[in-house]
Amino acid sequence: MDDDRRRVVAWVGRDILPHEADVRAWLRRSMVPVNEIEDIVQDAYCRLAGMTEVGHIANPRAYFFTVARSIVVDRMRRARVVRMETVAEIDALNVVWDDPSPERITAARRELERVKGLIAGLPGRCRHIFELRKIEGLSQREIAKRLGVTETIVENDVVRGLRLILKAIAEGEGEAAEAIRTERSHGRTRDRKGH
Repeated sequence: MDDDRRRVVAWVGRDILPHEADVRAWLRRSMVPVNEIEDIVQDAYCRLAGMTEVGHIANPRAYFFTVARSIVVDRMRRARVVRMETVAEIDALNVVWDDPSPERITAARRELERVKGLIAGLPGRCRHIFELRKIEGLSQREIAKRLGVTETIVENDVVRGLRLILKAIAEGEGEAAEAIRTERSHGRTRDRKGH
């Protein structure tokens, strides 16, 4: 991984990840359907991790909210059925309606399968915690209680999983898949030790 990519991944983990709960709460207050919130947050992470430079971003928290808002607007534009109160919002934003092309749909499905594969490749406990947190939407406290571990372990495994996935997305499958396999073998050791 080159230095620029390392900086972006570290920035996402350090300056973006801590604001995820606030973005989720804002999305709920904004009446985004509950079943779409996880996708919006993950799309935001993908967009942020795909950036080549982040030094110009003075307020990462605000930037995270802006990216999430942009994704919501994109989804509203593409929706075939839109709530009536949303129509006024779209009109006010002067958004042009367009359906995603078959190529965009195919690319999005391919990317989703790639991310699913990366999640499946995470070390055992890390993968389980990551899925409970990011896919099922459980709180750190709920996961810690369910698995009989500390909230710190939950938080660390979620961050570790996210970093591995972001690294894989940034670098492509080859080296990153190897990094996940290496981390997975080390993760088995950590899982047994309870770290």
